[in-house]
Amino acid sequence: MTEEERQARFMERLERGEKIEATDWMPDEYRRLLLKLIHMHGVSEIMGAFPEKEWVPRAPTLKRKLAMMAKVQDEMGHGQLLLRVAEDIAAPLGKTREDLVTDLIDGRVKFHNVFHMEAPTWADAGVIGWLVDGAAIINQAALLETSYGPYARVLKRICAEESFHMQHGENIILALTGGTDEQRRMLQDAVNRWWESLLFFFGPVEVTEAARKMIQYKIRTKTNEELRQQFFNKYVPRIRSLGLTIPDPDLRYDEKEKRWRFTPPDWKRFSEIVRFNRGPKSRDRIRLRRFAHEEQRWVRKAMVRSGAAQSVV
Repeated sequence: MTEEERQARFMERLERGEKIEATDWMPDEYRRLLLKLIHMHGVSEIMGAFPEKEWVPRAPTLKRKLAMMAKVQDEMGHGQLLLRVAEDIAAPLGKTREDLVTDLIDGRVKFHNVFHMEAPTWADAGVIGWLVDGAAIINQAALLETSYGPYARVLKRICAEESFHMQHGENIILALTGGTDEQRRMLQDAVNRWWESLLFFFGPVEVTEAARKMIQYKIRTKTNEELRQQFFNKYVPRIRSLGLTIPDPDLRYDEKEKRWRFTPPDWKRFSEIVRFNRGPKSRDRIRLRRFAHEEQRWVRKAMVRSGAAQSVV
């Protein structure tokens, strides 16, 4: 078949709702878009463990410490699962999993804005689990219908585990709202600190050319704004029901338009945080990721040698 015929056949498969597998032919554009999305998702899961990792030794009780350690372990595992999926996509482009990791360390791939931010109090750990992971679940649940089969299957496990993370965060929030005045103030400060980051998490309102192509290829099924509105529908009533204030006096539900109106975040500032690693904790966390990667290089080499020896036997 000609390239045009292959492209037409590929699009017919997508229209029929078929899943694309790693061994199937796919257009170069589809491969690049898919790799960009899953690569960023994978490294964001890894970097997402760092804000909460900081609270493992400072958790207020042993029970909280164990729960936080389990959550950090889950997030790192999600990153490895996703990089394994990305590895198959990247192989025809001449990239290995090692390349995918060093792309993060060397600044060639972005990670989500929320993981560039500070988590100075225990309330921040709760907000990350409740609202940041809640936003991530909305994002990831929408991707369960993605046209790429390996990604869809991995997301089933990730979404299930993220729901436990969200419940863990919610439990922390409920404990703080039922606590002292100082604890409630600490929680309100954390909500204020994270609100703008949460809005940016879903991306710009306008549909970019890359986003339009992802929807056309059925890699994604919803726009950024559809996902943000879903977040508002779910979490605005919950936040207010706990007596917390949302730091946006203009936030309101437009009955006529059937959508939430909100004050946009500083798109330029957050875009620069993500693109140039200019967040409050960007450099510290990338430095820690580089240290971990270099210090554990011998483990990776030993595992490769062990696998090669077993295959010979």
